[in-house]
Amino acid sequence: QVQVVESGGGSVQAGGSLRLSCIVSGFNISAYCMGWFRQAPPKDREVVAHRANDGTTFYGDAVKGRFTISRDNAKNSLWLQMNSLKPEDSAMYYCAAYAYCTRNRLGDLEVWGQGTQVTVSS
Repeated sequence: QVQVVESGGGSVQAGGSLRLSCIVSGFNISAYCMGWFRQAPPKDREVVAHRANDGTTFYGDAVKGRFTISRDNAKNSLWLQMNSLKPEDSAMYYCAAYAYCTRNRLGDLEVWGQGTQVTVSS
């Protein structure tokens, strides 16, 4: 049974930090590009970051320099360190497995979790 479980969200003040975690079971993340996307209705889904097995990493312009994505295939886990948080970072954050990714292209979204809520107050 495939499970993607995110944790680590919460409420923080602007300038604060949070570390999101994602634990996967039911499939081996080494076969996928892993990443995070976020959604804050009514906005569209936004790709936050993704990291391929070869270390190729992408960050959305809105989070570049503030967020860091990491993965550990042996632990089947993914993390997102979020620093210098801004109110506009408030959203539901989802851990996701993509078919592939390069610096400029992202494959189909294959699996994602239920999300963890991040709320940043000013």
